[in-house]
Amino acid sequence: MDLSLAADYLVVGSGIAGLRAAVELGPHGRVLVLTKANPEEGSTAYAQGGIAAAVSAEDSLERHAADTIAAGDGLCDPAAVRVLVEDGRRYVDELIAWGAEFDRTSGGALALAREGAHAVRRVLHARDATGREIGRVLAARLAGCSTVTVVDHALAVQPIVEDGVVAGVRFLDAAGRLGEVRAGATLLATGGAGQVYRETTNPAVATGDGIALAYRAGARVQDLEFVQFHPTVLAVPGVPRYLLSEALRGEGAHLVNAAGEPFLARVDPAGDLAPRDRVARAIVREAERTGAPIFLAMGSLPPAQVHERFPFVTALCRRAGLDLAVDRIPVGPAAHYLMGGVVTDLDGRTSRPGLFAAGEVASTGVHGANRLASNSLLEGLVFGARAGIAMRAWRSRPWPGETPAVLWPAPSGAPVAAPLTVAEVRDLMWTCVGVFRRADRLRAAVDRLDPAGRAIDAGLQAGGSLDADGWRLAALVAVARLIARAALRREESRGAHWREDFPARDDLHWSRHAADVYDGAAPR
Repeated sequence: MDLSLAADYLVVGSGIAGLRAAVELGPHGRVLVLTKANPEEGSTAYAQGGIAAAVSAEDSLERHAADTIAAGDGLCDPAAVRVLVEDGRRYVDELIAWGAEFDRTSGGALALAREGAHAVRRVLHARDATGREIGRVLAARLAGCSTVTVVDHALAVQPIVEDGVVAGVRFLDAAGRLGEVRAGATLLATGGAGQVYRETTNPAVATGDGIALAYRAGARVQDLEFVQFHPTVLAVPGVPRYLLSEALRGEGAHLVNAAGEPFLARVDPAGDLAPRDRVARAIVREAERTGAPIFLAMGSLPPAQVHERFPFVTALCRRAGLDLAVDRIPVGPAAHYLMGGVVTDLDGRTSRPGLFAAGEVASTGVHGANRLASNSLLEGLVFGARAGIAMRAWRSRPWPGETPAVLWPAPSGAPVAAPLTVAEVRDLMWTCVGVFRRADRLRAAVDRLDPAGRAIDAGLQAGGSLDADGWRLAALVAVARLIARAALRREESRGAHWREDFPARDDLHWSRHAADVYDGAAPR
């Protein structure tokens, strides 16, 4: 493969946001898609529950927006939410027109599910593998487009910044060779950073590369303290931490303690369908109170109905020797989704000219402090399309940036020493920056991550080199450092960020977003 590539448009990532942007860009120039592994290995393919949209007669755009804002606990941007729900319905209709096979009732109507914090049933699904179905449709849409080229097993590692404008990225290919792509506009659609935690639902590729790359390019990042911990993740020793879709509870499953007692209703008026942040905390506290595991139980639902509706989750449970429909399934929280990310406007533009972001890597303000279930696929669909449109406009009318240039030499020198291991970073974050937080643990995390981050940056700025494992560690350290510092800074509890030493929400001081910009040594 030629390691010096060029395109009109570069898309980094092949999940729903990246693919939808590529669909938008394909007719307008040469598009190069870099994907870290294979397209099916990202978070989109892992998405079980569905995609939320106000498509039923009992629903409305206003109700969907209200549920989104309520879940976001005071930090959603109402304008971004409006775009999400309005464009979302249109783009979901477009998916259906393109052949998306969402589940339907016997009468042919869309079979809509209800999940936590939704007032009505509004979640379209394809059994419990909705992300795979949407990915299939978008990939098929691109299959006949000769202007779109996908390069897999290409790890984007550094921004190319010239005269204050992002002109592409450097990447490592499958053989570990350093290459570069230069493009007229670059989109980060790299997903989240769940692998920064020891316990996570995210695929192995979710190491925060896009956030680290944008940050090093001088783009603003914000709200990284808001990490959503999904409450129902399989908790069987020796078995991967498989996500158990929230749609299970929407169809009647209950969380129970070891005595078989439902407990959510006594701690939250919404019971099993409370927002994810509140359910995750309730599970941890009940496990502490009883000294025993917490379980998900399908109750009285007919086994055949459970297995038909949730074949993917059924198969995951069978790998652990459990029957989803019959057995009580041990569950606990795990890192799932990053509400913060690279700051963008409503069209995916970052604070660095030439650089765009969409999907989980971006922070539009649409999720606030806690994401509403099944709004993630919707966000990728909507803002991936909008970013594609904006990237076309950028080439004829550049968007002025305000950030000074950040220049990184091409890594060619001696390997940069690793100050921490990946396992140490992940253990540190789970122990000190998890579901419940307090100042002493957060400071302990910052005190270890800050010098590690500075050492890596100093080595890179001096022209030092990293292999693929080294770049993975560098991204994890950069994102972990930003999360820990942001969590220490926000002295309140809001949404997914819960401080035991500041347990109240503080609208007087903290009803705002908090951003970081790279200054060459530490966040500021």
